[in-house]
Amino acid sequence: MTDGILGKAATMEIPIHGNGEARQLPEDDGLEQDLQQVMVSGPNLNETSIVSGGYGGSGDGLIPTGKSISCAGREAWVGPQRCLVYLREAGVRELDPLGSGRHPSHSTTPAGPGDEVARGIAGEKFDIVKKWGINTYKCTKQLLSERFGRGSRTVDLELELQIELLRETKRKYESVLQLGRALTAHLYSLLQTQHALGDAFADLSQKSPELQEEFGYNAETQKLLCKNGETLLGAVNFFVSSINTLVTKTMEDTLMTVKQYEAARLEYDAYRTDLEELSLGPRDAGTRGRLESAQATFQAHRDKYEKLRGDVAIKLKFLEENKIKVMHKQLLLFHNAVSAYFAGNQKQLEQTLQQFNIKLRPPGAEKPSWLEEQ
Repeated sequence: MTDGILGKAATMEIPIHGNGEARQLPEDDGLEQDLQQVMVSGPNLNETSIVSGGYGGSGDGLIPTGKSISCAGREAWVGPQRCLVYLREAGVRELDPLGSGRHPSHSTTPAGPGDEVARGIAGEKFDIVKKWGINTYKCTKQLLSERFGRGSRTVDLELELQIELLRETKRKYESVLQLGRALTAHLYSLLQTQHALGDAFADLSQKSPELQEEFGYNAETQKLLCKNGETLLGAVNFFVSSINTLVTKTMEDTLMTVKQYEAARLEYDAYRTDLEELSLGPRDAGTRGRLESAQATFQAHRDKYEKLRGDVAIKLKFLEENKIKVMHKQLLLFHNAVSAYFAGNQKQLEQTLQQFNIKLRPPGAEKPSWLEEQ
């Protein structure tokens, strides 16, 4: 019976006018009664199998009609276009393509171990970002309060004075380093000029017999000055290299620890202020838990601040001792080398380089490997 009804319904055609409206067809009372019976009582599942199609699917289960159909107490209007009549609204179960009468399974893949690990990693990252956001907010609030004079800050006067002195010393040593590099460049240019001048004098001494002697000893003088200049340049290069290491490595390392100490100090004051505000508030069950959490966080930042303060004090002490030792050696080298050069004392100049274990590289020699420099 159901096959006959659906077959009859499927063969119906709805003529469409040019304006897209359906033209009225003669009513088929028998078809309407049969469709109402199917919608109310459902088809005989032993005789047929009906597949309710989805949008964009096949034409199975589509009933083209232009009438109002009573479906389980509802009025469903099916327009001139081919629309779906969902049999499940009338209590009819959807069937699989084989006609077994089972409901379609909406299977969900169970979460595997990989999904659990991914969710755990995502949760950890979210917690890290959340903590970072809270910490940044508190530190920014504390910093603005200090800038506008509304908040209090922890100050270690002796340590702050040493840090400021270190920054000032670093600026002055950077100036000395810049001047030392300029002196090296000028000495190198002077050596190139003296070398060219000595070659020119030597060439003229061969081509001017009447001035051969004068050109000859001037050429020898320039060659001697060039040789002493190379020795002085080696000493100045060693001086500049030592100052550069002191400024860009030793002092910079200490200042990096100082920056970490200052950041820890800001966090310590931020959480200290937060704890003080909670302590002044009302004491209830919720506030008591927040207060205990704030106390634990404050203690952790306090321990970090105390540790970094101790590290800064130790590094400042070692830096001062290292600076005195290095500069004592370098200043003595610079003084002896410059004095011997301008005094024309070649022997003293060479002894100065030997005293400080400075080895000159011959012109055009390759730079030694890092193993040879050790």
